[in-house]
Amino acid sequence: MEKLYELNMISTFFRLLLALICGGILGVERGKKNRPAGFRTYMLVCVASAMVMITNQYISEMYSTGDPSRMGAQVISGIGFLGAGTIIVTGRNRVTGLTTAAGLWASACIGLTIGVGFYSGAIIGCIMIFVAMALLHGVDDRITSLAKEVIVYIEFASISNLSVFLEYVKYHNMKVIDLELIKSNELNEPIVGGIFTLKLLEKTEYIDIIELLGKSEGVCSIEEI
Repeated sequence: MEKLYELNMISTFFRLLLALICGGILGVERGKKNRPAGFRTYMLVCVASAMVMITNQYISEMYSTGDPSRMGAQVISGIGFLGAGTIIVTGRNRVTGLTTAAGLWASACIGLTIGVGFYSGAIIGCIMIFVAMALLHGVDDRITSLAKEVIVYIEFASISNLSVFLEYVKYHNMKVIDLELIKSNELNEPIVGGIFTLKLLEKTEYIDIIELLGKSEGVCSIEEI
């Protein structure tokens, strides 16, 4: 076991293999959900981060100079560009990819932990991160399914239906706290869209809110943002 904490061929192979496994475990969960960064991406990030720490340790021991944590610090800040590439803002202001970006950053941190030889911390961290990403997904959905504030994108058949909708919302004890109208780019297209931020008096299931709003006169389509 002592050889695994020293810098040699055996410890280098073990660290990179462990990084490959931990990165793969996290990547499998994202890959199953067809996320932008999946199985191979997570493995590459984790292994590369471990290599950085091993290289930093090698330089420090070989030349007896430099900060052993300097290169690792650059990984933590530099991984941001890769994470930012997985975050997507759709045309209706819907943000996706945040969990994938956070997972990539976490995978890099695990790689650094393995690279420096802190095996127990890396394994425990990998398990906890996997649990948060995969097994607690249902809990997260349950928490966000009840809300006192919702943001929805709604399309109306014409601009005249907007005033009817505002009265409808007021009648059902909801308050519009923000509104952004979006006119169709098609000249002959009368449909008008709007992003509404609604405040409710009490927590309600998202699906119930969507069904209720969809019953308003002139609503062509409605989508949660």
